[in-house]
Amino acid sequence: MTERLSQLSRSVADRVVFITGAASGMGRAEARLFADEGAKVAVTDLGAARVAAVVDEIHAAGGTAHGWVLDVTDNDRIQTVLDEVRVELGPVDIIVNNAGASFGASLDSPDFDDVWHAAFDVLLTPHQRIVRACLDDLRSSDCARVINIASTEGITAQRGVTPYTAAKHGVVGLTRSLAVMLGVDGITVNAICPGPIHTGITEQIPDDMKDTYARRRTALRRYGDPEEVAHIVLSLALPAASYITGAIIPVDGGLTCKND
Repeated sequence: MTERLSQLSRSVADRVVFITGAASGMGRAEARLFADEGAKVAVTDLGAARVAAVVDEIHAAGGTAHGWVLDVTDNDRIQTVLDEVRVELGPVDIIVNNAGASFGASLDSPDFDDVWHAAFDVLLTPHQRIVRACLDDLRSSDCARVINIASTEGITAQRGVTPYTAAKHGVVGLTRSLAVMLGVDGITVNAICPGPIHTGITEQIPDDMKDTYARRRTALRRYGDPEEVAHIVLSLALPAASYITGAIIPVDGGLTCKND
């Protein structure tokens, strides 16, 4: 038999993957895809029934997953859940910081400060807390990966969502900083910047408005599917992706490159 020319693995089988916001949208797609590829998935999100539904889907397809209710703004709960993940699945190899929500407010709104703090509490602060809580695991892994889900709002900006945009720019900055700090340990840290994707956040937008926006703003003239984001997340988690770190990757149908 001829020996393979390639030496790097494209398998995440038996890797422990910790995913926040995994009960719907992109997080659900990520959890299902990693499980399909043989990873052991920690499904975390708000709402026990929603978490259990994803775990049941994975089990029905022959995958391995356990679920935890997690509010990412609760640092004590983060620590508790991670301790339980290690007992049930083992040390964490891969973190996908996916939890999110929409935060918009005008500058002259009386609740702007409240929305601002809520955006950072959900969209940015938990990322560093989770990474810090998993440092020993990541440093012991031979395939340590951190993938942060940012947004095209992390590299561009539009009106009306300043708190969200600022927090997502923070995710991009945090990703680059962690990549530099953790590179010495062989830990890669990258960010995905999804554009218009069919998720729970965007389902409230009327279809005709989404169609008009996609045709006007994206090169592919359509919204993306959560699984299209999940596959890029998986690609960054592969052992073979060992020389990619600090990258900020748009998955946006060409939104950030279109200028006509």
